[in-house]
Amino acid sequence: MNPWDRVWPAPAKLNLFLHVVGRRADGYHLLQTVFRLIDCCDRLRYGPRLDPEVRLAQPLPGVEEGDELCVRAARLLQRETGCRRGVDISIAKAVPIGGGLGGGSSDAATTLIALNRLWNLGLSRQRLAELGLVLGADVPFFLCGENAFGEGVGERLEPVVLPPAWYVVLVPPVSVPTQEIFAAAELTRDTKTITISSFSAGFGHNDLEPVVCTRYPVVAAYLAWLRAFGDARMSGSGACVYAEFATEVQARAVVSGLPPEMCGFVARGLEEHPLAAELTQG
Repeated sequence: MNPWDRVWPAPAKLNLFLHVVGRRADGYHLLQTVFRLIDCCDRLRYGPRLDPEVRLAQPLPGVEEGDELCVRAARLLQRETGCRRGVDISIAKAVPIGGGLGGGSSDAATTLIALNRLWNLGLSRQRLAELGLVLGADVPFFLCGENAFGEGVGERLEPVVLPPAWYVVLVPPVSVPTQEIFAAAELTRDTKTITISSFSAGFGHNDLEPVVCTRYPVVAAYLAWLRAFGDARMSGSGACVYAEFATEVQARAVVSGLPPEMCGFVARGLEEHPLAAELTQG
């Protein structure tokens, strides 16, 4: 197969907990979290161009082409390597936009992985992760290749092995701006730090959740509904909320009972990134 004909997956993530433990002098927040990959994936295709332009094949709603993270990722690769090859990028979205599932960051990471191969750049995974951090705090996780305990602004990553699990993910009809939530005066920023050995199933909470629920009552309503079935939490800065289940049957039974006005899906937890093999070759 021509490598340019390949479909490249970009999986979503859940934050199994998210603690804000401080703030740096430059304003960035210090976090502790566990990232879990799930099998809800955007699917990206890349097409070679005869010029050095980086373009989206189709615009994404509400996002300027130059602001789209995968476009920025491709242009960053060009600048860093001197590559003069161009690319058309097609994105089939499955990960909700503005939902706290890392869709944009994952698209950017997949673009770095794919174009590193397609343009024969030969950058290491470490170098790709360094470039990813320029694009956003979640991008390095998607270049880690596996589930991870994250610290710092999210760039200090230690792999973790998580048990098999299924998730019900609900998608409230609102996009929550991450910057607004982190800038909120009422956000607590002093949760006590932990070591990775302290983490276990059901540990912790999401420090951003009370802020989002106050400002976006629909998120609070979705959480309240899901909590009838277990320990429901918000992922990232929202708006998506989720609950973990041991079996697919249990998760699908919950989704089958969703009220007509609510939207949600079932996802399987992944042990590794679908492109993990590509990363080990870098």
